[in-house]
Amino acid sequence: MKRVLITGAGSYVGSHIENWLNRFPSLYYVESVSTINNLWKEVDFSSFDVVVDVAGIAHIKITTKMKDLFYSVNRDMTVDICKTAKAAGVKQFIFLSSMNVYGDDCGIITDVNKVNPSSFYGDSKLQADNIIQEMNDLTFSVVSVRPPAIYGKGCKGNYPLLIKYAKKVPVFPDYKQHKSLIYIDNLCEFIKLLIDNHSKGIFCPQNAEYTSTSEIVRTIAKFSNHKIWFTRLFNPFVWLAVKSFRFVQRAFDEDAYELSLSNYFDGKYNVVSFDESIKRTL
Repeated sequence: MKRVLITGAGSYVGSHIENWLNRFPSLYYVESVSTINNLWKEVDFSSFDVVVDVAGIAHIKITTKMKDLFYSVNRDMTVDICKTAKAAGVKQFIFLSSMNVYGDDCGIITDVNKVNPSSFYGDSKLQADNIIQEMNDLTFSVVSVRPPAIYGKGCKGNYPLLIKYAKKVPVFPDYKQHKSLIYIDNLCEFIKLLIDNHSKGIFCPQNAEYTSTSEIVRTIAKFSNHKIWFTRLFNPFVWLAVKSFRFVQRAFDEDAYELSLSNYFDGKYNVVSFDESIKRTL
């Protein structure tokens, strides 16, 4: 049995990972601890085999006044937790990094080493990655997981807005786009496989297939019994808006990992298909 500590209790990802691992009580013992007010410092790390660090700042409007806070939480605290784990004899440290280390609008990523963060969030995650990866050795395995947008029932971010629009709008652009996502259950299974295989290094998991904002809306509408007319008539205006408006850019720009980069564990971590994942979120 592996003893797993999750730092970031109560978070969306942390709660789902804990519940996922608890489905296998003979294989894992799981505890969670909050990082608020440094509560994690009160835990005896020496009693755990694996630490999964999902704590961080995300899904908020970034301002220049928050720069120090981003680096304090996403970088400095992560490094402190990793150092504490290593000193206590923990065997594996798994850090939830981000696709944003490649930029907020990264196009199609073909090389995991070509990082190019364009925000405090992405840069703070990258700096944490760089520091903790140097702690890898024969007895301590460090993993940086850089997922694309994570979605699922009850998640935060843009996905709940897409559900809202997909159930109401009568018309939507049929706009071609490559977008990587990962459903929460697929991410949880990926973390489980990292633990099972005592993995180390940098990983970029995603769903088995690309999608697009148009396809997400189409699928939500289908399972919500709402009829939407999809048209390419708006595409020239969408293309222009992508160049000028941040919220349109986030929705319709290219934002994906090359599929071959994510073929870990023979793809077995993708336990839920895209269509089924949309059904479950509704």
